[in-house]
Parts: sequence; C-alpha cells; structure tokens
Amino acid sequence: MLANINFRLDIPLSAPLSKDHGVSYLDYVIGAAIFDLSGLPKEYFTTSDSANISWVQTIFQALGLQSLLLSSLQLEGFRHVIIHGREYRAIVIKQKTHYTAILVRQTNEEVLQSLFQWAQDFQPAILKSDSRFNKI
Repeated sequence: MLANINFRLDIPLSAPLSKDHGVSYLDYVIGAAIFDLSGLPKEYFTTSDSANISWVQTIFQALGLQSLLLSSLQLEGFRHVIIHGREYRAIVIKQKTHYTAILVRQTNEEVLQSLFQWAQDFQPAILKSDSRFNKI
C-alpha cells in the first residue's frame, strides 16, 4: 500500500486552516493508527476503503528511524512526518501521550496542508463513534 514511499521530515506549517467547501476533514481519513511514545502500535482503525493495514508497518519503521536519527544527531522536537505513497499519504503527528497516524488518499498540496493543521488537534476517540471505522 505504501511500499514505495518518499520519506521526509516536514517543517511545521504555520498556514491557517483553510475552509474546504463543507467537506469534513474526517471524510478524507480512510485509516488511522495510534502508537505509544516508544513507537509501538496500540490501536488500528480501518474503513471499507482500507481494510489492509500493511501501511501501519511503514509507520512503525518510520517512527523507529526518526528515533534513531534524533538520538544519533542529538536533535529535539520531532513534531510530525508525512509519508508519501502512490495512492495514499500517511500523516503522523506527535501528541502529548501518543503518536497518531492517519491515512488519507492522495490530495493536492492545499488540502494536505489543511489536513495537517486539522490532524494536529485530532482526537482518535472520535473514530470509535464513527460508523465508517472499525477498530482492529
């Protein structure tokens, strides 16, 4: 699913959240995964559009890589990573108690920036009450 990725650590965006013509940002999300702060996966959520969770392995590896890079280079302040695949993008956000990864279909850069801003405050608990999502 995300086999050929273009891995990059993005600089935090400061652009304001743009309005997306009445479409909920949650409508763009087709999968989600919650990881603890050590990078271990805790919960997975899928939709009928993304029953395959192989992308979670890519996120797990990316979190391991960022941990290695941060400790080797003595860097601080990991905030997010966006992993680009052929059909999907995964946005991984570091929150206070966990990492949240959301899987979205490829979108244009403007929508991606808006999704990124929205994802920073995303609360995974809403997936449990949304009928589109199944917890695995």
